[in-house]
Amino acid sequence: MSEKNKLLTVDDALKLNRKEILDIYKNHVNQGRATLSALVGIDANFVKAEGCKVWDDAGNEYLDFVGGYGSLNLGHNHPAVLEALRKVDTVPVMLQSALAKFAAVLAYNLAQITPGDLQNCWFGSSGTEAVEAALKLARIYTGKKEFIYCLGGFHGKTMGSLSVTGKKKYQEPFEPLVPGCVPIPFGDPEALEKALKEHDAAAFIVEPILGEGGVITPPEGYFKEVRRLCSSYNTLLILDEIQTGFGRTGTLFACEQEGIVPDVMLLAKSLGGGVVPIGAYITTASIMKKAYGSSIDRSTMLTSTFGGNNRSAAAAIAAVDTIVRENLARQAAEKGPYFLNKLKVLQEKYSIIKEVRGRGLLVGMELAEGEGLLDFLSAGSFKKLSNEFLSSMIGGELQTNYGVLTLFTLNNPNVLRLEPPLNVTYEQLDFAVDAFDKLFSRHKSFLKIALQSGKSAIFSIFRK
Repeated sequence: MSEKNKLLTVDDALKLNRKEILDIYKNHVNQGRATLSALVGIDANFVKAEGCKVWDDAGNEYLDFVGGYGSLNLGHNHPAVLEALRKVDTVPVMLQSALAKFAAVLAYNLAQITPGDLQNCWFGSSGTEAVEAALKLARIYTGKKEFIYCLGGFHGKTMGSLSVTGKKKYQEPFEPLVPGCVPIPFGDPEALEKALKEHDAAAFIVEPILGEGGVITPPEGYFKEVRRLCSSYNTLLILDEIQTGFGRTGTLFACEQEGIVPDVMLLAKSLGGGVVPIGAYITTASIMKKAYGSSIDRSTMLTSTFGGNNRSAAAAIAAVDTIVRENLARQAAEKGPYFLNKLKVLQEKYSIIKEVRGRGLLVGMELAEGEGLLDFLSAGSFKKLSNEFLSSMIGGELQTNYGVLTLFTLNNPNVLRLEPPLNVTYEQLDFAVDAFDKLFSRHKSFLKIALQSGKSAIFSIFRK
């Protein structure tokens, strides 16, 4: 495999073992990511997936509570989505010389299930592409240039999306970013009004819940006030439902819980049924018409090569239909509190758990800095490790020895995300809670051990 000009096939890829995957990833994709994955034990070779379950090449079974960062509301390889793809396997994937009929049907269906008068869609290939397109929509519609966004928020890592993502770690290496982007605290309507007075903003972009920010929920009534303020200042409200949409928080869309309708709603992740990449925004007919529909010339400004292609749109049609038909929003509304309450019992039991929070089946477990562990770890080179990768080490231990997959949230790496498929069973939720219980029970004194035994104890505890 080291020979120059030798190409590997799909069959070759299927036969790769764990070490071979790690070596190729290090050499040809991202060395740092490969090193981190191996360090914390999240480099297994998974070969099969179905529903909430995945299997590695040794036949070990795991429960996936990462859920593709919210992309797997239907679980892995849902048969309805796979069947839709089989139905279109001889249809042209894309023909720019014709209107995309499956994209049209998908847009029609999204108009039926989204709140208020949201009606017209644009399709791309990812969530960050949908964000980029929505920012452009806001500028061309309003004629304004500035944007307001939230500290701790996450909207993607392409240049425009990164400019409204509230994490300096991701922004600073790529500055200067898009000018005129103003950060404010999340959940603070007074800060929003102050920013709206000082800046003639085209849009305020915000998540209903800060997913990558650590699963931060807003105070009650916040979004009603946000809606009022944006309307008062003629600023578009762009609501990023990429992670919260399609039932994740207990209603089909999170904004329904406060009874508000945004001017633009962003969709992706589970829109593709966990099988195909697709992103979208949906807005009102009046906004779309003024922005792009007033002339033939402007209509050509709104294109994306793979956006709304027949296969991705067909898969999304099946995904949306299944989510609605199986009432996954209600399942999240019922199973979420059950899961959250069981995790809160563990919080009372173990001081390492600082807080468990969330809504529906979007749950975050924040780890505490108690008993001096992080003070100890922060000496020298371990400061960064303790601040950013402690939850990863716990996640690696949970995966390796207890068969549950979790990962940290990007903007708050001390928070473990728990986003199982919405059709997860109660037995599977119990299994995950029991895994945490066993892990923390086994290592309930690991903070003191770490202080007594030195830095090497950290790795021996988590790597076994």
